[in-house]
Amino acid sequence: MNIHCKPWTQRGPPRRILAIRLQAFGDVVITLPYLQYLRNTLPVDTRLDLVTRNEVEDIPKNIDLFDHVYSIGGARDLKRQLLSACLLLPKLSMQRYDVVIDLQNSVLSRIVRRALRPAAWSEFDRFSPRSAGERNRLTIEAVGLGSNQMDVRLRPRRPLSATAILSRNGLNGVDRLVVLNPAGAFATRNWEIHKYAVFARLWLRRWPDTKFLLLGTSFIAEKAAFLQRELGEHLVNLVGQTTPSEVFSVLQRVTLVLSEDSGLMHMAWVSGTPVVALFGSTRSDWSRPLGPRSLVLDSSDLPCGNCMQESCRRGDVFCLSRRSPEEVFARAVSLLVDL
Repeated sequence: MNIHCKPWTQRGPPRRILAIRLQAFGDVVITLPYLQYLRNTLPVDTRLDLVTRNEVEDIPKNIDLFDHVYSIGGARDLKRQLLSACLLLPKLSMQRYDVVIDLQNSVLSRIVRRALRPAAWSEFDRFSPRSAGERNRLTIEAVGLGSNQMDVRLRPRRPLSATAILSRNGLNGVDRLVVLNPAGAFATRNWEIHKYAVFARLWLRRWPDTKFLLLGTSFIAEKAAFLQRELGEHLVNLVGQTTPSEVFSVLQRVTLVLSEDSGLMHMAWVSGTPVVALFGSTRSDWSRPLGPRSLVLDSSDLPCGNCMQESCRRGDVFCLSRRSPEEVFARAVSLLVDL
């Protein structure tokens, strides 16, 4: 693994540190437990800021981690992003950052880092066959401020928002909560939707006091409607009704998340919430959730596994269709028993 860096060598700790992670939503979330660990090791008067994009700023701005979060506009248009970054640079330059940790390593993030001319810096390794979390950890370590680990004790600035959201939807704090998240971006990342319903019924036989939650964006609205018909009063559909930071707060109250590869899946494991991740075509060596509370059912054992294709060459998405609800339920139970 090759991380380009210029480590901190000066006496005493730096006074101002800037981290950069611009996209995508799940990737920004993955940086947070490692930056939280860094925050814990710094003197209280050391400033830790973040540069990210407007579309993914909600969670970083709503957890008690950064002194300030700067956002770059321009949506997904690189020219507009560059313009927005150039307009932001004078404000960033005034902060006189001692250290810049580039967890993006893109054309845009390199422009920002070089313009700020910090005494120490490091750049994310984009291509090594390691998990994104591990590469974040090593990039932070490479800047020379000590060893780094994962700290999932991320504190929402508004910790009562989850209570209010759940209460509004008839959840009294006694019910066991399980999140179902059929939100994989492509067909090769989708477990058959009817299997989620079968999984839920198996779960209810063992834990009848459970309510299932659907969260996230309208991207899964059609699947949410199907599960609502199947599970009736056992399911609470909050799709499209919450912000990312509100979802993040709710996830810290649930017993389990069953999820395909998605931003919400990453939000769950960095919260320390037990997660069963269903990975089809996704490269699990890059994207797998980490820690003892995470279990990944991936395709790495297959000759065609980790293919990263949007359409299955076999035509049957075997890497996911082979997983029965009974198997997934058993693995979920074993994860919880082992915690």
